[in-house]
Amino acid sequence: MYVLIADSGSTKTDWVLLKGSVIIKRIKTIGFNPYFQSIDQISLEILNNLKPHLIEDLNKIKVIHYYGAGCSTFENCKLIEDCLTLTLNVPKINVSHDLLAAARALCKKDMGIACILGTGSNSCLYNGKFILENVPSVGYLWGDYGSGAQIGKNFIKEYFEGNLPTDLKKAFEKEGYNREEILHNVYKKNMPSRYLASVSMFVGKHKEHPFVEKVLLDCFDSFFVQLVNKYTDAKSYKVHTVGSIGFYFKEFILKVATKHGYEMGNVIQSPIEGLINYHSQS
Repeated sequence: MYVLIADSGSTKTDWVLLKGSVIIKRIKTIGFNPYFQSIDQISLEILNNLKPHLIEDLNKIKVIHYYGAGCSTFENCKLIEDCLTLTLNVPKINVSHDLLAAARALCKKDMGIACILGTGSNSCLYNGKFILENVPSVGYLWGDYGSGAQIGKNFIKEYFEGNLPTDLKKAFEKEGYNREEILHNVYKKNMPSRYLASVSMFVGKHKEHPFVEKVLLDCFDSFFVQLVNKYTDAKSYKVHTVGSIGFYFKEFILKVATKHGYEMGNVIQSPIEGLINYHSQS
């Protein structure tokens, strides 16, 4: 039986076509988030950049397991399901939150605190089968602590307020950033969180700079305070992270985790390999 697995964040989506435990194809598209994109926008991307890669195998696919950012409500899950039905017409479609994907990939059958640290952020207490507790994620305006969006937002705030050291300010502007460009991308273009998170790539290039280090440590400290410390007996469990931010800034996260009294567990860039293993065995 052919099974299509999707792991979708706000920036990118990894698609894997499986036949039993054999990987037939891997495909990448942009990320989807039903809070910010319409059924037409998502469907168009699937039609243009996913379906052509699947066309010769499409009638063999019996199930789609889709894990996605923003799929935390019935309405948002239904929107994604409708997009997939409309464009791919596969008999069975399961839509779940990307947090469950993270927990399955990170903790497998063990109990732990599973965290997403990418464009956005989220966390949960997982018992090896189900999510027991979840601090609600409220997006980049009020939350997404420790995420690429928060790092970008906080760094830009320091830039706007004139707090960047001269060398850092010059390097930032040399890469094309300025007040008008930033405001245009944040207030006039789609998916501002994705733009804010893109600034974290500049931050990563300068992570040895003491000013940048402080910005990063402050962001990750807020992540532990707001998204980790609140779980029942939190310090009894290892903290695992998945996502590009957690992966590339792991030395800063480890420093903050130690400060708060936590032991770090698995740190991976993408949950897709864990999901392949999970669904192959299923």
